[in-house]
Amino acid sequence: MPKINGNEIRPGNVLEHDGGLWSAVKVDHVKPGKGGAFAQVELKNLRDGRKLNERFRSADKVERVRLEQKDQQFLFEADGMLTFMDNETFEQVELSADLLGDRRPFLQDGMIVTIEYYEEEALNVSLPQKVTCKIVETEPVVKGQTAANSFKPAVLDNGVKVMVPPFVGQDELIVVNTETMEYSERA
Repeated sequence: MPKINGNEIRPGNVLEHDGGLWSAVKVDHVKPGKGGAFAQVELKNLRDGRKLNERFRSADKVERVRLEQKDQQFLFEADGMLTFMDNETFEQVELSADLLGDRRPFLQDGMIVTIEYYEEEALNVSLPQKVTCKIVETEPVVKGQTAANSFKPAVLDNGVKVMVPPFVGQDELIVVNTETMEYSERA
């Protein structure tokens, strides 16, 4: 595995540190008035979700891990476990629904997701960046309301609440960004 300097750590990098696999969530480069510069890195354990704040100086060497990414299809959920299938080998893998956190409602039947593997162990699930959802409840469209920055609340078919522009009505399909959980555009 390649070793990188402490000042080369970027958000999203996966590092082997303290005997575990950690993902760099946030990286701040700090140059104090006295002493050498360092990177203040917020790490998240990929196996159990623990968080850790660590300082890395430029002279510190850390192991950068490359994860293998595979596109797999979501099949079903049972007892808090999500089942995915590899479309090439038809092998199935079960992962905890907790991996998706508050993005879980955006996972739809038959959706193709990206699963990251370290050796043979599945560690992470990434949803497509944009998902189409139907609005089941919102205020009616008001004619003449054209303020560009005014938004109204809406409830989607998966139960998630998002803010939408005033021209979007009930039963319309919209595209939602799964990373920010915000309205993106009409479908």
